[in-house]
Amino acid sequence: MAAQIVLFDGFDPLDAIAPFEVLAAGSDEVGGALEVELVSAEGPRRVVSGTRGLALEATSVLDPDRPGYLVVPGASGPVDGDPDDGVETIPVLLARMAQSTAAPLIKQALTNHEVTVAAVCGGSLALAMAGLIENRHAVTHPLGMDVLEATGVRPVHARVVDDGNLISASGVTSGLDLALYLLEREYGPHIAHAVEQLFVYERRGTPWRRPPA
Repeated sequence: MAAQIVLFDGFDPLDAIAPFEVLAAGSDEVGGALEVELVSAEGPRRVVSGTRGLALEATSVLDPDRPGYLVVPGASGPVDGDPDDGVETIPVLLARMAQSTAAPLIKQALTNHEVTVAAVCGGSLALAMAGLIENRHAVTHPLGMDVLEATGVRPVHARVVDDGNLISASGVTSGLDLALYLLEREYGPHIAHAVEQLFVYERRGTPWRRPPA
């Protein structure tokens, strides 16, 4: 089983690194059964984040057919500014990601019953802008909840929202909570608790789960 952390130009570093570290620690707890890696739609490359030029290396191509989890981070950058003046605001970066070659791959992953897509912060906005999660329950950063609703998504005010094969988390630090929730869901609370102890971190809030049909 794999956990693919999807990188794109302008991504938020903590949205990617927090889940990466938590899931990697969880993998150690289960004897390496979970393969955690950084990927991009274009394949192996250096991907520059939206925070002071910090870059990470994607080591593989995003594979929507690979069983496991696909984690989509949000973007970082200025909130306000005129795109006509070359200011790459967070909305601009998320819209660009929604129109990128990653979007159809994520769409394919959402149709695969062996894959769960997990979005951190603005990652769910990018999915919403791409038209991939209409009528689904999701959360994003508080500043983007109205945008989420305007795209046809059902906003839920919770730190982590579980809508089956779509899981989302609120602001940037909630990537920790999201990844711990994924570990609990996949391997049980004892694994999530072990990683919590290792990181000296306690999850916040009660995850919202979609009621049974």
